[in-house]
Amino acid sequence: MGLLASLLERLPVSPAMFYLPVGYILGPAVSGLINFVPTEHALLLTTVAKIALLLSLFTVGLKLRMPFRDSIWRLPMRLGVLAMLVTIPLVAVVGLFLCDLPLGAAILLGAILAPTDPVLASDVQIKDIGDRDRIRFSLTGEGGLNDGTAFPFVMLGLALLGVPSAASFANAYTVPHVLWSIVVGLGGGWILGWLVGRLVIGLRRRFRLALGMEEFLGIGLIALAYGATELIHGIGFLAVFAAGLAMRRIESTNSGQRSADREDGEALDEAPGKGGEELATHPVKASAYMTETVLGFNQQLENFAEFLMVILTGILLSHIGFSAVGVVLALLLFFVIRPLSVAIALTGAKVTTLQRRLMAWFGIKGIGSIYYLAFALQYKWIAPAGYQAAALVPHVSSIVLTVVAMSIVMHGISATPLMEMYQRRRRRQNQG
Repeated sequence: MGLLASLLERLPVSPAMFYLPVGYILGPAVSGLINFVPTEHALLLTTVAKIALLLSLFTVGLKLRMPFRDSIWRLPMRLGVLAMLVTIPLVAVVGLFLCDLPLGAAILLGAILAPTDPVLASDVQIKDIGDRDRIRFSLTGEGGLNDGTAFPFVMLGLALLGVPSAASFANAYTVPHVLWSIVVGLGGGWILGWLVGRLVIGLRRRFRLALGMEEFLGIGLIALAYGATELIHGIGFLAVFAAGLAMRRIESTNSGQRSADREDGEALDEAPGKGGEELATHPVKASAYMTETVLGFNQQLENFAEFLMVILTGILLSHIGFSAVGVVLALLLFFVIRPLSVAIALTGAKVTTLQRRLMAWFGIKGIGSIYYLAFALQYKWIAPAGYQAAALVPHVSSIVLTVVAMSIVMHGISATPLMEMYQRRRRRQNQG
């Protein structure tokens, strides 16, 4: 990748498209060098996928600089909540009638495939913090929100499959339980991100302490936000996303909105002195320096997370095999269900027809779906009458992995040319 990265950027080929066949070749279907059985290593796979997802969610939060009063926030909220609420039942219906799944497994399948991916969607996300492009901002925010908001529906599917620990998501207290988990996740993550960010900035400005080690600061805040909110039954994924938003909000408040249309790197260059310590303790630029160094480190980790998770996806697909109904479901999801859900979610929104179509197309599936699949495989499913649990698990796994693989290929090929076409049209409109 060190040799090929610059070449891949100029081609309609994403890094994930390069990793996926490598993983498949390493698996039992070709070379047999690695045989990773999902059900036997579900806990390990869940942990690895969770780490990758947390790194990405925090990074997404750090990228979103626009103040919450800005109307542009309505778009990711619509996509991350409303579009997902439409997608889950539609996929569940397909699961019931096309994939021959029981109700619990169909709902679980819908919840697994509903989230868009914050890792593999980097080509269509915002490139700098001042980017107000509606497509990039909406898809970035959606990827940060819906991995967390899908969790209650995953638990509902598991509850209907007889998993005891998920029973609280299928009783009379389900709605208050879900509301609590969402509010605590977002609120707890925001508070912890704000407190840690303010503490570090205060120590640096006043006492020249807490300098350096931004990599520990970012990872530590991720662990703190996730662990603390999970202890009080909040959704940790939402907490980590909110912690990233809070750290970015500290920066935007201190730096001022005057730099909203510029990259922080440009603002940092204006600070007196070029040394890291001078920037880290500067009265105005300290928060920008902290945020950008944490973001830079996390983006590097995100590259490794993408590499590892897509390689694992290829290995798992090599072990389980492709699913014919998974191919049909993927086509329905990409060309029917996703466009319909986006059309409903964006009703009345101020977006152009082209923007709406591109948002509908880039409903990329990836690490979030792999995580929730691995999470579900940790539990023993109880199949209803007429179904066999032993056959149900590989059937659902094969469908999910097939959809993810098709998304990696189809969206990977189309991302660069479609976004370049969109940017050309934007430039022509601005010039006109």
